Amino acid sequence: MYVPEAFRRDDPATLHQFIRTHPFATLVTSAADVPQVTHLPLILEGGLLRGHLARGNPHWKQIAAGQPALAIFMGPHAYVSPQWYPGKKVDGKAVPTWNYAVVHAAGSIRVIEDADWLRAHVGALTDQQEAPFAEPWKVSDAPEDYLGKMLTAIVGIELAITSLTGKWKLSQNRTAADHDGVREGLAALGGTSADVAAMMKR
Repeated sequence: MYVPEAFRRDDPATLHQFIRTHPFATLVTSAADVPQVTHLPLILEGGLLRGHLARGNPHWKQIAAGQPALAIFMGPHAYVSPQWYPGKKVDGKAVPTWNYAVVHAAGSIRVIEDADWLRAHVGALTDQQEAPFAEPWKVSDAPEDYLGKMLTAIVGIELAITSLTGKWKLSQNRTAADHDGVREGLAALGGTSADVAAMMKR
């Protein structure tokens, strides 16, 4: 990933928190020079990313233990209009762009079919995602025979992280006035654009 210095984020705590906040990832591996891609939630535990794929998904069969893999975590993103740059009124030198935040986690991957590992993983992932609810659903709420059947329909994956790269492209390369203009323009749009504006403000 191309990361100009103005946009680089490399503080591990910041990148780990970003992954926890945006756990739905794009997992990329390669088999015989053909990219294999799956979109899935991942949970960060220490230096490991853990997830699972449907057994019917052929992607897991293309994964050899220890092969390189990349997990991409995309945060808020939005189109940036040149009309939000005050500087445009002076010289007209402005073009559209896109603001976004993303983390790439690279490492080696392996497939896991152990039933106990899968049960623990599904429990941890569920607990993470159910945490905001007043009455969180627990894996143990499902009938045991049903749960056992569901676990046989998935396989686990574990990515051992060797590098984390963060890119926050949030108009840091513009003047303070242009930065504020973009932030105000995005905030006025609402929705995910407002999420980008909030990130720019932080």
